[in-house]
Amino acid sequence: MSKEKGNLSIHSENIFPIIKKWLYSDHDIFIRELISNACDAITKLKRLNSLGEADLDGKTDFQVKVILDKTARTLKFIDNGIGMTEEEVKKYINQIAFSGAEDFLKTYKDKGDADQIIGHFGLGFYSAFMVADIVEIDTLSYKNEAGAVKWCCDGGIEFEMEDSNRRERGTEITLHLGQQGETFLNEYTVKSTIEKYCSFMPYPIYFDIADKEPEKDGEGNIIITEPKALNDTLPLYTKQPNSCTDEEYKEFYQKTFKDFREPLFWIHLNMDYPFNLKGILYFPKLNTQFDTMEGQIKLYNSQVFVADNIKEAIPEFLLLLKGIIDCPDLPLNVSRSFLQNDGFVRKISDYITKKVADKLNSLFKSERENFQKFWDDISPFVKYGLIKDNKFYEKIESIILYKTTQQQYVTLEEYFEKHDGKLNKEVYYVTDTVQQAQYIQMMQAHGIEAVVLDHGIDSAFISHLEMKKNDISFKRVDSNISEVIKDMDEAPDEETATKERDILTKVFKNALNKEDCQIQLESLKSEDVAGMIILSEESRRMQEMMKMYSMGELNAGMMGSEETLVLNKKHPLVQYILERGEEKTEAVDLIAQQVYDLAVLSHKSLSPEAMTNFIKRSHQIMRYMIG
Repeated sequence: MSKEKGNLSIHSENIFPIIKKWLYSDHDIFIRELISNACDAITKLKRLNSLGEADLDGKTDFQVKVILDKTARTLKFIDNGIGMTEEEVKKYINQIAFSGAEDFLKTYKDKGDADQIIGHFGLGFYSAFMVADIVEIDTLSYKNEAGAVKWCCDGGIEFEMEDSNRRERGTEITLHLGQQGETFLNEYTVKSTIEKYCSFMPYPIYFDIADKEPEKDGEGNIIITEPKALNDTLPLYTKQPNSCTDEEYKEFYQKTFKDFREPLFWIHLNMDYPFNLKGILYFPKLNTQFDTMEGQIKLYNSQVFVADNIKEAIPEFLLLLKGIIDCPDLPLNVSRSFLQNDGFVRKISDYITKKVADKLNSLFKSERENFQKFWDDISPFVKYGLIKDNKFYEKIESIILYKTTQQQYVTLEEYFEKHDGKLNKEVYYVTDTVQQAQYIQMMQAHGIEAVVLDHGIDSAFISHLEMKKNDISFKRVDSNISEVIKDMDEAPDEETATKERDILTKVFKNALNKEDCQIQLESLKSEDVAGMIILSEESRRMQEMMKMYSMGELNAGMMGSEETLVLNKKHPLVQYILERGEEKTEAVDLIAQQVYDLAVLSHKSLSPEAMTNFIKRSHQIMRYMIG
């Protein structure tokens, strides 16, 4: 073939600027595209060989090589796949093959939103021009009669094509890196990019440095080392679940996610119909509540990395997990980073949700003890899923566990059975077992267990459950005084109760200098507690919501007006105040202030000023005791 020059068959001279600027959001993606093409070339050859249409002549050591030459400023991608003939180069390279070319240019020439580029355009090879001033192709087809071809283009619409002296089947693509490709002259950058996008490509990928000095031992002898592929050609998720061991699952997790901790458990996805999907989802062990934000679901398409955490294909609540999902049927757009076809993608999402729900139900029914051990770690994921996904809610609502203050794990049904009719579909809970210890002990003394709901998601979770289950309500232990801890035999007549409440209200308003002080007088079965602070469940949740939205001042104002001080009429200190309340003595004021602060301490922290006064007053009271 004589040297040939020509123009690329495209409809605008501006195609390459568009490719460089808008086609891909990340310039490093050219490495994924060129290695993907190399692997495709090998796969095609293997397929032809299996059909008896290609003679490999025993050369089946398939591989992809990437060679960096810092001096020449080149980056080469070499495969021993199917190769191309002269006619195929003209067809696949000289004619930029994408559907609706004019519509593409018309729509996106003046726009910068790559997210909106839709369709399978076959533009992967041209991503090389994002970083290269000149791109060369040297290729030899598997066909016996074919001659080798060399093609060269500088990023304009002109190319040169001529015979080549290449003797090995396959394709070598050389990128002459320009200013935009400067960062890829760095060995670490190239290797880490290959590992990022190509960790699970089906053929070994080797990286090398041109003219690299050989490694030598202490005596000056050259050390010969076996080249090591950068990728795992048969990742664990591609295997049948029954052929994988627990140790393999753990090792794969730690290597893939660089997490030294072992996962709690995992779900191996393996589906062939109605779509092809494989993967592994891991439930990681959490150290803190903030760990829940570190989830990572890596999405692959035929072992080619697409992106992390694509919400369209993965149920939102599972984005908090870590895992690999590979679906060759994903309808990707040109940059492979965004999805199309909502109906199909929704089916994938629904399938994943179902598999997770099935796994959780299986663990609950057949491995309840282990399920309980996992619960504290997995509950944030599960509760978030219940809130975000109604189908997930329907499948696992009945197996949600609640940890009691006695460290037992129960379902809602078991919680009510445990109380044997004492509770009218009310679930008592605590958010801080230390702060609310007094309330917990009082409830326990009368046979009522509270559940611990101390995670950031629990407030939204219980509100969601109450909406779903109209007959169930959640009440924090300090939201009211349960009827079961009141002494109903000690109830005074209405006139006496009003008089006593008026006396106590006057005393406490004066002693505390709080005009909005709300007093409630009750006879409690326990004589150990003089006073308790309660705040209605509705008011407290409103305050939490305002706090969440940074409405701190308004929140603080409401706290002062909504709290109620419940005084236990059977306690000697309350009796003392009732008997001497009209006298307005220093002792009455001191006791009232101390009873109030002790009640607040069981409910929340004192302010710095109140804590200072509390300590000073405590010393004063002790001096009275010894005086």
